[in-house]
Amino acid sequence: MNKLTKTIYRVLLIASFLAINALILSGISAVLSYLNTGADKSSMLHLEVPMDKVYSPKVTWKISNNPGRTMEKQTLAEIEGDYLNAWHVRNIAFKKNDRYGVSDFYTDSAKQRVFEHIELNKKNKNWFKSTTLEHFPELNFYSEDGTLVVFTDKNVERYQETYQNDSLLYQQKDTTNYKVMMLLEDGFWRIRHFNQIENSKIIKPSINRNIKPILSSIDKIKGINYYPQKSPWDTFGKSFNDSIISNDFNIINEMGLNTIRIFIQYEDFGKANVKSNKLEKLKKVLDAASRHKLKVIITLFDFYGDYDVTNWTLTQRHAETIVTAVKNHPALLGWDIKNEPDLDFNSRGRQSVLSWLNEMNTKIKQWDPNHPITIGWSSPEAAINLANEVDYVSYHYYREPHNFIIAHNQLKSVVTDKPVVLQEYGYSSYDGFWNMYLGSDKKQIQYYTTMQQQLVDEKVPFVFWTLYDFEKVPTDVAGSLPWRTRKQHFFGCIDLNGNKKSVYEILKQP
Repeated sequence: MNKLTKTIYRVLLIASFLAINALILSGISAVLSYLNTGADKSSMLHLEVPMDKVYSPKVTWKISNNPGRTMEKQTLAEIEGDYLNAWHVRNIAFKKNDRYGVSDFYTDSAKQRVFEHIELNKKNKNWFKSTTLEHFPELNFYSEDGTLVVFTDKNVERYQETYQNDSLLYQQKDTTNYKVMMLLEDGFWRIRHFNQIENSKIIKPSINRNIKPILSSIDKIKGINYYPQKSPWDTFGKSFNDSIISNDFNIINEMGLNTIRIFIQYEDFGKANVKSNKLEKLKKVLDAASRHKLKVIITLFDFYGDYDVTNWTLTQRHAETIVTAVKNHPALLGWDIKNEPDLDFNSRGRQSVLSWLNEMNTKIKQWDPNHPITIGWSSPEAAINLANEVDYVSYHYYREPHNFIIAHNQLKSVVTDKPVVLQEYGYSSYDGFWNMYLGSDKKQIQYYTTMQQQLVDEKVPFVFWTLYDFEKVPTDVAGSLPWRTRKQHFFGCIDLNGNKKSVYEILKQP
């Protein structure tokens, strides 16, 4: 027994010795691996996601006549990246009144100014949501040893919301110039000096818009809101088929209609980094529309509902990519910024929604000065919002037809200087239990007979809902409650089997 015990002890001793040596070798390997790699900027920045997914303002450099060393392309990209990181960390610091991460992108002297602001904000119980939208840095000096850079960041567009405790005090947008010095330390470009230039001349580029030729055609719109029958609310998804879409556009053309309204979803198209394959599908839709002599209203940001200022740069990069990609297409009629944004007033805050819309409107005018812009409000009463900012006013109407003209004329009495479009309207033919047997093909005919006559009499441009009945409707559209969803399946003028419903002939145009 003693001999067996001694043998077990020897085995345990040898095993322990081997395990300890393995741990020592593993530790040495880890240290060597760390020493052979640089610091991870993303970890030092304390961010879980890449910068272009959280903050992506537009930056346009001017590199000319700078004394010192010639600026390398890769170095400039690194300077820009760390400079934007510094802005982002600063914005987070003032939002949370927290020093976390500031030291990563500011030198010892520069970070003290940020810390002083944080302490002052805490004392006054203030905090800020802020972002920058555009930067126009001009290189002034780049040292021979490649460790110091000086530039003037001109016409920086900055938007800020000021809060005290949980109350929004005011919102402010300004354009400012900054003088910036950055030093290369430990592989990072850190801000050494960051000073606002007082009394400097701010030059804003002028926008020469030419929308009159298209705007004059808005009053002649006779259109339809379009989704393919087999992929409603998912036009550009896996079931995309340009041949089917082309056939549908042929039907729409044969109905005597001249316009379609289509929808782009923010997440589906790739958020800030728009997917190239989605753009190609969009262009194919526009090509098909052009072949069938249809004009297209593109509605951006469908199903989007986050208007927080900290995400403005991401939505702007999304919209800019789409707008610039197709702005010269002959089928394009104009841009609809957002579908029914007033439905988000209660949950997101009316002023936040309007501020986001107004800024997006301004940017789209810069990116595409030749096409009109509208917003698809859910009612004629809501359509007075930003009526002075858009090029034409659009609203939706799903109420009783005999009250339509009163509501339309009330809006027209406020909006007197630009076209007003009925952008959505319609009636479901669903006659089942979940609609209390109130719908029917006959009632759909009665609805459109009344509505179409009023539209003709009052010369109201219209875009009705929709071409097809749908077998499936996503829960994102109307939820999962059957008394809300079932009606959504039967707004079309062509049924689930591809047969024309009786209302089809009423919706045909001469």
